[in-house]
Amino acid sequence: MARISGIDLPKNKRGEIGLTYIFGIGRSTAVKILIENGISLDKKVQEWDDDDLNKIRKHITELITVEGELRSEKQLNIKRLMDIGCYRGLRHRKGLPVRGQRTRTNSRTRKGKRKTVAGKKKVTK
Repeated sequence: MARISGIDLPKNKRGEIGLTYIFGIGRSTAVKILIENGISLDKKVQEWDDDDLNKIRKHITELITVEGELRSEKQLNIKRLMDIGCYRGLRHRKGLPVRGQRTRTNSRTRKGKRKTVAGKKKVTK
């Protein structure tokens, strides 16, 4: 079983796909890692020998921020934005979309379930 950065990689997938199971590694980064370490892209994870696995493990630990360290770095960046009070930080604080999307009709994912507000009553004479 291939275990890198605390993640069990699926055995029956190709190497470039298997590496994407690690948070912080996408397809292009996975391909780059395999090419730099001289491992075939067609090789499945179960076909990697100990030498290949050690090369990949060493490359990831030295050069790439992944998993818990990356998650905490992202949270610190968001916290910094909120602390300095910039527009993006305020949007994070209010739980609204940060990147300029419209909020009148969409953005239910960020805002949560609808909260119904009663309409204005008409005055009768």
